[in-house]
Amino acid sequence: MKERSDAELVILARSGDAASFGELVARYLRPAYSVALSVIGRHQDAEDAVQESFMVALERLEECRNPDRFAGWVLAIVRNRSRNLIRRESLRRGDEIPANASSPSPSPERAADISALRSRLTEALNTLSEVQREIVLLHDLEGWKHVEIAEKLGMPSGTVRSHLHFARKALRVQLAEWKDYRKGG
Repeated sequence: MKERSDAELVILARSGDAASFGELVARYLRPAYSVALSVIGRHQDAEDAVQESFMVALERLEECRNPDRFAGWVLAIVRNRSRNLIRRESLRRGDEIPANASSPSPSPERAADISALRSRLTEALNTLSEVQREIVLLHDLEGWKHVEIAEKLGMPSGTVRSHLHFARKALRVQLAEWKDYRKGG
C-alpha cells in the first residue's frame, strides 16, 4: 500500500477525516518533539508544547496554504508555541526524568555518570543557536537527511550542512572540555 502524501492527508483531514489528521500527527510527532525540546530544553514542557501545537494545527488546518509543506507549517507552529510557553510562564522546575526510568536500575555510580552526562549534553546543546539545536536533533536524533531538514525548515541544503557542521564542532569542543574535566586534567 502506497503511503499517502502530506497534501493528501491534509485535504482529507480538512474534509473531516480524523484518521488522516491522526496519521499526520503520528508522522510528525517525534520531529515536533525534537523542535520543542530544542527551544524549551525540558522534556515535560516540550511534550506540552507539542500537544498544544497539534491542537492548534487541527483548529487552523484551513490556514495551511500549501498542504505539500505541512511539515514546515506544523513545525513552525511548534517553534512558536514553544517560544510562547517560555514567555508566558516562568517554566516550572520539574524533576528530571530519572536515568533508570526505562531500564534496569544501574549502580548508583553509573546513574550519577548518566545524570552528569545528560546535564552536560543539555548544557552543550544550549550553547548552540536555536536553529543549530533543531538541526542537530532532527539529523542526529531523528535521522532526517539534510535535504529533508532543508525542505521542512525552508532553507538551502548547504545551509543545513553548514549549521550541522558548526554545531557538531561546537559540541565536540564543549564535550571534550567536560571529558578532560572528568579525567581530572
